[in-house]
Amino acid sequence: MPRIDKAQMESLAKKAWETWLWAYAPYSQFRVGAALLTADGRVFTGANVENPSYGLSMCAERVAVGAAAAAGVRSFVAIAVAGDSPAGMLPCGACRQVLSEFSPDIIVLCCLPDGSFEKMQLHDLMPS
Repeated sequence: MPRIDKAQMESLAKKAWETWLWAYAPYSQFRVGAALLTADGRVFTGANVENPSYGLSMCAERVAVGAAAAAGVRSFVAIAVAGDSPAGMLPCGACRQVLSEFSPDIIVLCCLPDGSFEKMQLHDLMPS
């Protein structure tokens, strides 16, 4: 499992919530923010961006991965996902697939509205 300490996890979760504020969700009103920690210690963020042509919408996680990839980063340690759900947010199937392309053992932080989070590994969320 990649190494990440509690302070890093808390900081990443906070960044996901900060980015959640900037989501563009005029159709669903369902905002999502993500913060992606890279192996070299940088953090890339993303927010969902909706489009009336639903297939053109972008998930927060893939926006963050795209920003990191555009900066030349290919190795990720953890991603925090925050959104409009009392039970917390997990990456959708498409986002899981994109994350697994780069880092199948990435840690996923499911951010809860009370500021806490649940920690898991991506490979545990993927079908075998």
